[in-house]
Parts: sequence; structure tokens; C-alpha cells
Amino acid sequence: MAGHSHSKNIMHRKGAQDARKARQFAKIIREITVSAKLGLPDPAANPRLRAAVVAARVMNMPKDTIDRAIRKATDAGTGDDYVEVRYEGYGPGGVAVIVEALTDNRNRTASDLRTAFNKNGGTMGESNSVAFQFNRVGAIAYPAKAADADAMMEGAIEAGAEDVESDEEGHEIICGIGDLFAVRDALEARFGPPESAKLDWRPSVTVTVDDAERAAALVKLLDALEDNDDVQAVTSNAEIPDEIMERLAA
Repeated sequence: MAGHSHSKNIMHRKGAQDARKARQFAKIIREITVSAKLGLPDPAANPRLRAAVVAARVMNMPKDTIDRAIRKATDAGTGDDYVEVRYEGYGPGGVAVIVEALTDNRNRTASDLRTAFNKNGGTMGESNSVAFQFNRVGAIAYPAKAADADAMMEGAIEAGAEDVESDEEGHEIICGIGDLFAVRDALEARFGPPESAKLDWRPSVTVTVDDAERAAALVKLLDALEDNDDVQAVTSNAEIPDEIMERLAA
């Protein structure tokens, strides 16, 4: 029975991973389509589309799939009309949460996200109810193998970045939101394409969640929000200690 149970667990975990990967593909395709529709269909002339294509390649998305999404955006009379919407709220323990979505139906998305908040110990708030607790920044990521910490710091400073954090997993370069694509292009000329380049929310104040039960409820909420097809990104100001995260992952 133990072996049977173990194989079932592996199958369930693989199924969940496959489903999540499929959702990530769908979200990236939506971002590619919107980016191409809002600007030029050429990634070289459309910084937002270029960033979306980079994200797709990091996910090993086939080139045909990327090209098809761009064509769909440029074909007259085809494709859905998506709008960018930001939702805000609080999770268990007073954690602030920002949800960014691309939706063709605001009412449906708002209703679905409100339900997710309510079912998982949170509350969806009004616009700007938590955004003041975050800073909007440009964030660029490189793998550790792209350069050593000193070289990346030097390159980032010359490119006009504000900060660099390097560790064994990689480099993260922070810049002003208006400088994102200029900094990205300068770094790309020196170190090659980044893993990602995007606008991001960074908390100015964090909330430590050191209660295992509350942390589990928060993670469940964040997962439920991320699993929504319309949601592109979820950010919170939670700080969960490593030992609790390890316990939740076990």
C-alpha cells in the first residue's frame, strides 16, 4: 500500500505541475497578444512584447506558439480585447496583496477574485487600499552564470540601475520604472538576453507570518489567486520564515 500511495502522490504532483505549466503558458500567450496589439508586432521595436517573448523562451515555449500569438493580435477582427486591471486586498494576518490581471470581463474577474479572498481568510479592498505599502520598480533577472557579481554590478551602474543583488542563484537588477527597457538593452548588449525584465511591486513594509497555520492559509490564498486564468501576477508583503515554508512544503 505504501508504494501505491507513493506513486499516486507522484502522479498527483506531476498532474498539478503540468496544469500549472499549462496555465503559465496561457498567461504568457495572453501577455504576448496584448503587447503585440498595443504596440508594434515586432519584438525589436516593442519593448513590452520583447519582454513577453523572453519570458516565453525561458518557459521553453515553442517558437510557433509565440509567432501564432503575435499573428492573432495583428489579424483584424480576431482575438479578445483584454484590459489591464489591478486588484488589492488583505490576506490572513493583515498581509497586503496586489493582483494584476488581463481580462476581457471585469465583472467575472472581480467576482472570482473576491471569492478567492473570502474563501481563504482574506478580504478584497478598494483600489489603492494597499498599493501605498509597495514601490513600483523595474526588475531584471540574470542567471548566476551570466557574470560574476562585480561585473554585473559594474554593468548595472553604467546602465543606470539603482541596485543589484547577487547570490549563487543569480542577479537581480533594480531600476526606475521609466528606465527599465533602456537598462535592459544596455545589459543585454553586455551580458546577453536576461531571464526576465518587467515592472514589479516591491513592499516598503513587510509583515512577518511566523504562525504555521496562518502561513498555510496565506499560501493557499496566493495559490488560488495565481491559479485564476485572468491573473498575470500576485505580490504580497509577507515574510514567511524558512523553517515554516519548509514545513509547508513537506
